[in-house]
Amino acid sequence: MSSSAPSPRRILVVKLGAFGDFVVALAAMKAIRQTHADAHLTLLTTPPFVGLAEASGLFDAVRGDGRPSGFAGQVRLALDLRRARFDRVYDLQRNDRTRLFFHVLRFGRPGLEWSGIFPGATFYIADPREPRRHAAVRYADQLRVAGITVPPYPDLGFLHGDLTPLPPLPERFVLLVPGGAPQRPAKRAPVATYVSLARHCLGQGLTPVLVGTDKEADVLDAIALAVPEALSLRGRTDFGQLASLARRAAGAVGNDTGPMHLVAVAGCPSVVLFSAESDPVENRPWADQVVTLQRPHLRDLPADEVAAALDGVVRG
Repeated sequence: MSSSAPSPRRILVVKLGAFGDFVVALAAMKAIRQTHADAHLTLLTTPPFVGLAEASGLFDAVRGDGRPSGFAGQVRLALDLRRARFDRVYDLQRNDRTRLFFHVLRFGRPGLEWSGIFPGATFYIADPREPRRHAAVRYADQLRVAGITVPPYPDLGFLHGDLTPLPPLPERFVLLVPGGAPQRPAKRAPVATYVSLARHCLGQGLTPVLVGTDKEADVLDAIALAVPEALSLRGRTDFGQLASLARRAAGAVGNDTGPMHLVAVAGCPSVVLFSAESDPVENRPWADQVVTLQRPHLRDLPADEVAAALDGVVRG
């Protein structure tokens, strides 16, 4: 694009989810904001991430209606976005849903600039599956084509939560995140692994603090029953509180699940457990104090190995 071309004034950023990927994408979003400091930025996302996006201060407007049901609903949304007359779109979702947006928004509007993976985009980049690389690398490569440099890691310095409604926190504690998406049980390490780990923490003078949602009550309650000295915060932490807990914790251990991305990026030294269901090369939390352990089946990952990895990150 010519250097004399006008700067875009109305910009759409598309990032619908999922949780961990949204946290990773915050670095790219920040780079877009810094590059277009005077533009009006709108984020299209989904309801779970509206509050996080608003708290970031990166956007002038946040829409949470980015994933309507059915093809007709997707077309209606695409037409509504078209009426907004954006000058440029940064597509960080990069899937069939945004392919529809790409065609509808650009029809009859050759001047609409698009950053993404679809041929014909103004700032086009191919997205081959090989070599394997992290989503953060993909975003950085994509934005580099548009002349934008992405910082090495996401920054959650804006995210804080009030811990006073929670039970008093021990002086030294470790976060345990034993849950995960219920539809993907193979991504969860066995309860016995976390029970063993919780007892190990107590032996090291660290109180295990259990975090997760009520949807993970079976796992969290089983650990709390087996280790009564643990502090369970099941269903009691929002994103801000989880970030604040992460900054106070000596370390964290969890499965490959969204909250572990937030915990690690908030600055907590973390151990993340991977099965064959996901790939740490592509999906590990994007932070500089992360150790990953992987087995095809997490039942085959010895609890002693997890404990040793946690001891290592706690020591720094």
